[in-house]
Amino acid sequence: MKNGLLPTLLIGAFATLAGCSSPSLITLNDGREFQAVDAPRFERSSGFYEFEQLDGKVTRVNKDQIRTITEL
Repeated sequence: MKNGLLPTLLIGAFATLAGCSSPSLITLNDGREFQAVDAPRFERSSGFYEFEQLDGKVTRVNKDQIRTITEL
């Protein structure tokens, strides 16, 4: 019985972690939109948001160019 419990708990833990990512839609002031695989990270020292697009490309955008960031 104990042998079946550990795999079940591990599967539950991985499922919980996988659910933590929040895809986002970043809309710029000029109307362009980017879809990110997770919430963008803000680098306070540079004033830029950094995020990974759906195709794997890492993108940096100045905070002044962003109109909205919406969780999908």
